[in-house]
Amino acid sequence: MTDPTQKPVSAWASWPLDREVVIARVVDADCATAFRAWTDPAQIVQWFGPAGFQLKTHKIDIRAGGVWQFDMIAPDGTCYPNRMDFLAIDAPRSLEVNHGSGAVNDPDRFRMLVTFDAQDNGKTVVTLRQLHPTRERRAIVIGFGAVQYGGQTLDKLANHVAGKSRAATTAI
Repeated sequence: MTDPTQKPVSAWASWPLDREVVIARVVDADCATAFRAWTDPAQIVQWFGPAGFQLKTHKIDIRAGGVWQFDMIAPDGTCYPNRMDFLAIDAPRSLEVNHGSGAVNDPDRFRMLVTFDAQDNGKTVVTLRQLHPTRERRAIVIGFGAVQYGGQTLDKLANHVAGKSRAATTAI
């Protein structure tokens, strides 16, 4: 018989580092503000994606079991279909998703864990951990600039939440 108080073992416990990409950024906002920026549909569409990219959302339901289907449109007009399937949300600490193109049986889909770690100074370390299906796929995404694009995305998040933190402080 399974003990109902036991948490299921996470896939992250045996995370293969040779398939991982990690990107982190300190943002000038508390964990709750940074977490809300990721989980509030009205906010995530304002900042998500690399510099210069636009988003077109088709469906957004950010909750465990929910889906966000959207296109990222590059500055040159190239359209990149995206789909995030939300697997777990642990407010305000983490969220876990499968991220891919939305194609059926997408061979390039990867698992992503986003964590929010409070700092003593009111700031938050936001870390993106991606687990790619193979070492080869990891090398491909690094080669096309995924680390730089992820950094740009976190820069946009940092700018977004800093504005939210300043607005909240001013309103008090």
